[in-house]
Amino acid sequence: MRKLITQPGFDNQTQGVAGKSHKHESAQRQVGGLARYVDDIPEAANIHHGAVGVSPVASGVITSMDLEAVKASEGVIDVITVDDIPGHKDIGPVFSGDPLLADSKILYHSQPIFAVLATSTTLARKAALKAKIEITADEACLSIAQAKEASNYVRPPHFMRHGDFQQSYDNSPVKISGELFIGGQEHMYLEGQISMAIPEEEDRVTVYTSSQHPSEVQKLIAEVLDIKLHKVVVDMRRMGGGFGGKETQAAQWACLTSLLATRNNVAVKIRLPRMLDMAATGKRHPFENRFSIGADEQGLLQATHVEINGNCGHSPDLSDAIVDRAMFHADNGYYLADCYIEGHRCRTNQVSHTAYRGFGGPQGMIMAEAIMDAIARKVGKDPLTVRKLNLYQKDSRNTTQYGMPVEHNLLEDLIQRLEKSSDYWARRDQIRQFNDTSPIIKKGLALTPIKFGISFTAKHLNQAGALLHIYTDGSIQISHGGTEMGQGLHTKIGQIVANEFGLPLSHIEVTSTRTDKVPNTSPTAASSGTDLNGKAAQNACITIKERLADFFAEQVDGDPQRVEFTEQAVTLNEHKMTFVELVQQAYMNRISLSASGFYKTPKIHYDRETGKGRPFFYFAYGASCSEVSIDTLTGEYKVNRVDILHDVGKSINPAIDIGQIEGGFIQGMGWLTSEELLWDDSGKLISNNPATYKIPAIGDTPEIFNVDLYPRANDEDSIYHSKAVGEPPFMLANSVWCALKDAISSITDYRTDPILDTPATPEKVYKAIEQAQAWKDNSYES
Repeated sequence: MRKLITQPGFDNQTQGVAGKSHKHESAQRQVGGLARYVDDIPEAANIHHGAVGVSPVASGVITSMDLEAVKASEGVIDVITVDDIPGHKDIGPVFSGDPLLADSKILYHSQPIFAVLATSTTLARKAALKAKIEITADEACLSIAQAKEASNYVRPPHFMRHGDFQQSYDNSPVKISGELFIGGQEHMYLEGQISMAIPEEEDRVTVYTSSQHPSEVQKLIAEVLDIKLHKVVVDMRRMGGGFGGKETQAAQWACLTSLLATRNNVAVKIRLPRMLDMAATGKRHPFENRFSIGADEQGLLQATHVEINGNCGHSPDLSDAIVDRAMFHADNGYYLADCYIEGHRCRTNQVSHTAYRGFGGPQGMIMAEAIMDAIARKVGKDPLTVRKLNLYQKDSRNTTQYGMPVEHNLLEDLIQRLEKSSDYWARRDQIRQFNDTSPIIKKGLALTPIKFGISFTAKHLNQAGALLHIYTDGSIQISHGGTEMGQGLHTKIGQIVANEFGLPLSHIEVTSTRTDKVPNTSPTAASSGTDLNGKAAQNACITIKERLADFFAEQVDGDPQRVEFTEQAVTLNEHKMTFVELVQQAYMNRISLSASGFYKTPKIHYDRETGKGRPFFYFAYGASCSEVSIDTLTGEYKVNRVDILHDVGKSINPAIDIGQIEGGFIQGMGWLTSEELLWDDSGKLISNNPATYKIPAIGDTPEIFNVDLYPRANDEDSIYHSKAVGEPPFMLANSVWCALKDAISSITDYRTDPILDTPATPEKVYKAIEQAQAWKDNSYES
């Protein structure tokens, strides 16, 4: 494709759109209560409501099912079981294993067994409770240890090797081993799982759903209904949060809604109540990881072995790729030297765990930080010194465990800048002095980096499409394959289109994501929303700009490559015309004002057989410095101050990027500190509502919270040389966990590395304090 000579960027001040802070496109509507979510869409006159009946056990076999009382209940229109599904009964997104409704086998507690359609939500939910189902329960597998002992995996193990680990480990003077139990995390989106289906003529159906992956929902609905994909239209305007929980697991409710709607020829809505939403949908995978490392006397890694064990729940879902990404990120920003990384995908009788912001990366990266802390305590150095010593280098020690060179590494400079701006070393001295004289309150400090790979690790997902229309009044409508879940994707896409044509942002309308406008789209995940869809939108813009430039240049006998679109006008040398006038003339001369755009990420590849490749287009970098105070009598703690320097490349919208960094950090802090998932011995989730599951509140926000953007454009040809910002900031919260350990370690004069599993609740912190105090007492006695 021919490119225009003048490609807009941020440096051209006449553009005035991209590269500057603009408020979220829905901000005013959201604040005013006017932003429309699925439950706000005007309902059809014949709307009915669905509910599901679920299993009271985690594992067993259904021996009998009597649904007569359900059918006879007030307001009930229809009741369906697995036998009423005309097409596919399994809706596994990649691999099979996810039945739409339970067949004879129960796989997890709260698994849907049947669905009810009634005249109201209340009547449907009441009816669902009247089922008489007999289940012969059998022993459930509820832990990683049980699954590993039985070699019970949802997918085969995977391995990555670099060099000879065993030989280097045997020759290392410093050897350390450890383990870390890493808790999962509830998505806790504000808008729960919901779908509404409206049957159209014949076997067509339109579905409104809160999903990060409309194309997959379209495909699964078609397969369940046994119709072609082109008969299904999925519309997704916005979500009230997703965080990965609506990448695959919104599909079940959309499929059930569509099935009930088409069977009964009525509009149907299913909205899960919060407790059922939490029980019946997957979480961030809990992990149990172990490491053995060899280092020299200075603390430089010589050999690294990391064993990664993910609790996948009952089915594969996305677990293969999630555990892969944990393996990819077990290095974080450090050269692991001769290493051996193994990943196990453990099957348990829990709801199938699924995507969550970071997609396994956090569960791998925290192991790298655990290793750095362990080395620092062993060799008697400050953890930051050990971290800097082990960073990837530019000319050597720069290849990952999967064989990808770490190019354009920003960590050394980025850490130095944050080290200075956060006043790390002066505060380190002050904290040591404080801890020496404070018997009850202890303070901790940690500065940790992140290096996060950007791309889907499944290569085919790294593509995007867009559809652009220019209307005769000069206004523009853009549709793309990404979904808006509050992260500001539509705002950035609007800025890109406005920037390309030199128009105000108000002239651009970003439509809802619809499968009949942009087909075969990838999920909005892997931090790739702007990277992929922004490039696709730009591609569509360039196509129409070339048409308009050719037409304009023909009128004035000039070179079309010198046409510029700026300040609502089109210019070529001394010739100038308003954008609206040019569009109207183009229309009268039958120039197409509509175009599709497409983009596929270059350079990426990965060979699972060899465990080698380049799975990521580029890395996003960052670092955070956190200071905490802990009460040694109770285990309670407070995050006092956080300083962040984060790499977003050339920011398209600094305000939105900073907001994503702040939000990602706080959500990561919740994962590592307060958000504890608990199941009872029967496999029932008991942390199943906001009263028993604690996400960070405004009072948990650090009093001092400094966030700055690292001033460097992306070296790779991403959209306007920006970088992804959705997931990477989540792992900045590692510094909070490390700071808690630092405070506890101060009890032993920093000679021990505390055992502190996550989430590091006050109870776990107190237990670690007791262990540190016991070590100190024993040390004095000896």
